[in-house]
Amino acid sequence: MRRPIWGKPGQLRTGRDGLIALGVLVVVGALALWLQPAPKPISGHAEVVDGDTLRFDALRVRLTGLDAPELDQTCTHPDGSEWPCGIEAKQFVVGFIGRGTVTCARSGRDRYGRALAKCSIAAGDLGAQIVTAGWAVADLDYGVQELSARAAGRGIWAGAFVAPADWRRTHGTAQPGLWEWIRSWFQ
Repeated sequence: MRRPIWGKPGQLRTGRDGLIALGVLVVVGALALWLQPAPKPISGHAEVVDGDTLRFDALRVRLTGLDAPELDQTCTHPDGSEWPCGIEAKQFVVGFIGRGTVTCARSGRDRYGRALAKCSIAAGDLGAQIVTAGWAVADLDYGVQELSARAAGRGIWAGAFVAPADWRRTHGTAQPGLWEWIRSWFQ
């Protein structure tokens, strides 16, 4: 009687067989991701939620490569007075996009279920415009624009502020629960 290839049920015969099976799974998974069609771009009139989030009807889009102050966040002028920099960041984006068409190329979802995307308008890359005007801190994508805004003292760089990510940690912005995480995959 021949012995089955896989040995005892539920058990691989050797460690090498396990590595081969794992390798096959990794290759199949990589191919599935690679062959998956690119997400359809989002285009139309966008409502501005805050300095780095837009809404197209029910779909919320988080701009990638930058982090703008939260709506409740304040910054400090050099004279020590506070000002609502989160609201002003939002107002800049509202004024900048106006009623024009915004087109976004999706790149995934964040933990809140928002689509992650780079967006553009007739004037060019929206994220680059926001960072250049000084209304957000930047990731590497917009590092040159941030340096320009810092040097010129534009927007939030005109005084002192807490980085938006640090501000969220100290001001109790709620973390999404299990239900929100599950729901985000079906939006």
